[in-house]
Amino acid sequence: MTKAQAKAGPTNPKTDPKDVSNQIKDPDQWTTGGEPMTGAQASYLKTLSEEAKEPEAFDPDLDKAEASKRIDALRKDAGRDG
Repeated sequence: MTKAQAKAGPTNPKTDPKDVSNQIKDPDQWTTGGEPMTGAQASYLKTLSEEAKEPEAFDPDLDKAEASKRIDALRKDAGRDG
């Protein structure tokens, strides 16, 4: 550790590139998961549901967490995992 780093104090976990603990969180644990889904989620979910020929997977009244789960499931089914 350099003198400058020692003076700066402890590493900020939000800027530490090795700290990935906050990058992937179960949608059920989101503090905002109960809010209405975002416009981006709605658009992506609509596109995925149409591509997967599962229009019933899109519901405009989903919350953020449920939309995320459906998006993940549709992506997996469509082979879009990567």
